[in-house]
Amino acid sequence: MAIPLPRKIWQTLGAIKTGVILLILTVILAAAGTLILQRPATDPDEIQRAYSPQVLRLLDGLGLTDVFHAWWFVLLLSLVSLSIVAASIQRFPNAWRFYARPYKSPDEAFRKALPTHKLIAIKDEETALSAAERVLAKKGFHPERIVRENSFSLFGERNRISEMAVYIVHASLLLIFLGGIIDAEFGWRAFLSLTRGEQSSEVQAQNGPKHFLPFAVRCDGAGQENYADGTPKKWWSNLTVLKGGREVLHKQIVVNEPLVYGGVRFYQASYGKTGKVDKLVLTATSRQSMNPKDITLGLNETAALDPDTTVRLAEFIPDYVVGDGQVYARSNDLENPAARLVVESKKSGQAINYWLPAIPGIEQNALSPYDFQGKDVQMAYFTGLEVSHEPGQWGVWAGVLLMGLGLVVVFYLVHSRIWVVPVRDARGQLQLWIGGAANKNKDVFEQRFSDVVKQIEWELKPSQPEISQTSVAALTEK
Repeated sequence: MAIPLPRKIWQTLGAIKTGVILLILTVILAAAGTLILQRPATDPDEIQRAYSPQVLRLLDGLGLTDVFHAWWFVLLLSLVSLSIVAASIQRFPNAWRFYARPYKSPDEAFRKALPTHKLIAIKDEETALSAAERVLAKKGFHPERIVRENSFSLFGERNRISEMAVYIVHASLLLIFLGGIIDAEFGWRAFLSLTRGEQSSEVQAQNGPKHFLPFAVRCDGAGQENYADGTPKKWWSNLTVLKGGREVLHKQIVVNEPLVYGGVRFYQASYGKTGKVDKLVLTATSRQSMNPKDITLGLNETAALDPDTTVRLAEFIPDYVVGDGQVYARSNDLENPAARLVVESKKSGQAINYWLPAIPGIEQNALSPYDFQGKDVQMAYFTGLEVSHEPGQWGVWAGVLLMGLGLVVVFYLVHSRIWVVPVRDARGQLQLWIGGAANKNKDVFEQRFSDVVKQIEWELKPSQPEISQTSVAALTEK
């Protein structure tokens, strides 16, 4: 009789071979996701430098640059999960029957077939069973008296939960895969770049949509620590979370120590120069009074020099070059800085372009009622944050913890069983049959079984009567 197709598919899914093949594929593809640069976690320029255009197009087309969100990876996780469920359902009834109703009263055929057993000659059933019961209790086997119509016996066991360890591991894998599927479908990764004092509630996914957060993140400061040779040691950012206009959380983050709020994680990903000025400190000297005055300006900030005159920092170029009567930025490095100040007079309504340093043909410094001299400059830096929302992480971490528990049960707990049955041999002599079995670590169990047997034999030795000192004295007198 042919097996119906749905049942055949179900049996195939539950086969150990199918599960092993799917797990191997999952591990291989997950490894590929760690070896191949992934979007959006990797800067696009870095990916383009790492791979040729043809290879990059192939990787993008196959989804290998975003493995953990690819539809085929989600499908593979679903198939592995379905295979685990099918295998568990198909095998669970027998496993549960073995766990819930252990074999406690061995018949003659079982006793003959059991390789680990021992026979001890005894005189009295009750005495022998009581001695064995004491020994099993000391050894942690929790002995139980089995009473049948015409017989008595003992059954003891340790760590029966070990028989269910495989289902603990199965449950942990299902939780991990469920978390991965949820993250792939509903999670996202994006980037956020902030300068000091800047805040945002929008993050931009690479080659994807913007995500709007129910709160804002502000950068209160960022920096870089270097080794003695000048190479970067670490980047850090001081972040503040604002919700409803209130500051609700402050934290300094570094690499691998993110800020977590509302299920969203902010990782320190990069740090660098913006090429823009943060603060410019100047000394302004009036040409009439010759009194110097220190002022501090940010880009497009205005300061009053006197009741009628103001100055504004209109432009700052960290590394300038002049060409065709124009001032250009050659780089974002602070190598050859130039600043354009706009000095305005309320009386005349005149706006004068004052350049530091003076650039012939462009500056109007001579028309300014004030002279300016640069005193200090602070350049603006940005902090690059990787932002991730991973709603399935609870499943992943719960699965990892559960797997740890399952592996402890698998490797360190052994289901050991011992039976003790009074029997008679072919000549009718009374003997105590002791048998044992373990589901793994058979050599270790055999040693433990041997210790149990020796202890029972010791318990059954007839006690030697003690001779009192009075008896010894009486015998000596005689």
